[in-house]
Amino acid sequence: MFGREFQRKYALTDQGVRNVRQGTLWTVVVNLIVMGGVSILYVIMYSFIGILTGNEYAISTFSILIALVLFVFLSFFAHMQQYKATYGLVYDEVRATRLALAERLRKLPLGYFGKRDIADLTETIMGDVNRMEHVWSHVLGYLYGSYVSTAIIAICLCFYDWRLAIASLWGVPVAFALLFGTRKLTEASSERTKMAALAVSDGIQEALDNIREIKAANQKERYLDGLYMKIDEHERATIKGELGTGVFVNAASVIMRLGIATTIFTAAFLILSGEMDFMLLFLFLLVIARIYAPFDQSLTLIAELFISQVSADRMMEINDTPTASGSSVFNPQGHDIVFDHVSFAYDSAEVLKDVSFTAKEGEVTALVGPSGSGKSTCARLAARLWDVTGGSIKVGGVDISTVDPEVLLSDYSMVFQDVVLFDDTVMENIRLGRRGASDAEVLSAARDANCDEFVSRLADGYNTAIGENGAKLSGGERQRISIARALLKDAPIVLLDEATASLDVENETKVQEALSRLLKGKTVLVIAHRMRTVEGVDKVIVLKDGEVAEEGRPEELMKRVGLFSHMVQLQRESAGWRL
Repeated sequence: MFGREFQRKYALTDQGVRNVRQGTLWTVVVNLIVMGGVSILYVIMYSFIGILTGNEYAISTFSILIALVLFVFLSFFAHMQQYKATYGLVYDEVRATRLALAERLRKLPLGYFGKRDIADLTETIMGDVNRMEHVWSHVLGYLYGSYVSTAIIAICLCFYDWRLAIASLWGVPVAFALLFGTRKLTEASSERTKMAALAVSDGIQEALDNIREIKAANQKERYLDGLYMKIDEHERATIKGELGTGVFVNAASVIMRLGIATTIFTAAFLILSGEMDFMLLFLFLLVIARIYAPFDQSLTLIAELFISQVSADRMMEINDTPTASGSSVFNPQGHDIVFDHVSFAYDSAEVLKDVSFTAKEGEVTALVGPSGSGKSTCARLAARLWDVTGGSIKVGGVDISTVDPEVLLSDYSMVFQDVVLFDDTVMENIRLGRRGASDAEVLSAARDANCDEFVSRLADGYNTAIGENGAKLSGGERQRISIARALLKDAPIVLLDEATASLDVENETKVQEALSRLLKGKTVLVIAHRMRTVEGVDKVIVLKDGEVAEEGRPEELMKRVGLFSHMVQLQRESAGWRL
């Protein structure tokens, strides 16, 4: 019942499956104990009628009190165990699931995140797990426990009278058949509701991320109108989904309750024909009044189970995505970076085609070319942020696809244009470059990156919180923190994506001087957009349409009439442009 298919279907961990088993067991125990209470009531009534009719059948008050006390004690104990198994254990499961998803995301290749937006992933970790938490705690144990306990009770009823047992329970399988028969409709409705909710989340996040641009373009009203339409669509999808589910659940409940009528009609016929007495009818009425109670809840639970399948599938999609794994040992012979006939594609769009070059240790290699030529892609492939689709990349003779990305990246420092900072102090944001670095080492790297100049203006200096992604800093200040972080790490391989692009001329010169000193002897791969950056490099790789168009020293390429010299000439001409 609770095998691997069940585990995948409801996105459970191994411990989660064990929790469901416990919850099911104690739900069965609770239902049977409650049914035992019904039996006590039946015995009391049977004894009472015996006294009224003068029959020799009576139970002492003391025996009844003992039975009631025992019932209350067992009921309390079983309910407490059921609560722990269905609620207490599930909270640990939720924590473990969220941590496992986060850990899985951490190990996935960067290309995966290009296909999924942040709002979608956030909704999976928070919203989908939250929905499944309700399923794990409120649905699975109760539902499967009801299945088992009802089957046991049905068998017992058949021993009393199989005809009344059928008359009272025929509606249960029919009601469940109705719900399972409409399962695809329920799941499709849930999928539409989920997509509408994601559209709202995307719209809100997009508005918050681009609020300056929206206001600057005077597009607030138009953008809000579009967002309101998404919210209205989500509301309509939710109402339709809830209405459809409610119709099916209530119809199933009505069908199941028809068992009371058929029980009475069947019993009346049997009583009139002298085949049974009234007390057996009374027993069945007591039992079915109680046996329908868990199924009233179960019908709603099944509907919720169908709806939750969308969330479970989204969680399992993350778990099923292959991670970027490899050896935990990385012992390169030097740090030359060799691209050997490398190809790469985003889905079906080919970005790099048969790219081969070598970035030597102790040299600065610049990647230049028009926008979209594949410069940034090469840098990210060199650090295995993505995996190549053809060819290989080797560092010191070691194929990087065979090395665990976290182990590999310990030999890399990276400064890209898109700086990522955390809502923490300047000091701690720089310290991310090397865990455990002393304050003195952090401050030294900060001075080399020319951070002192703007940090001295902050209220608490290096202990100033800079806001979400450095919102309180300018672009140049954020870039300098990123450079300081890379300098602190002091890795043998450095990847720079026009690291000084956001700095003014004075600070650019100072930072370039610091980089020139601290990058000596390392393997440096620079993505250059301004030709001034490549004047002093050792080697230039010119990319065009994902292929190596030219390669050599800057002065050699200038003597050729090629793409590099053409780009230099265009930038010199644009430098003289005036308003």
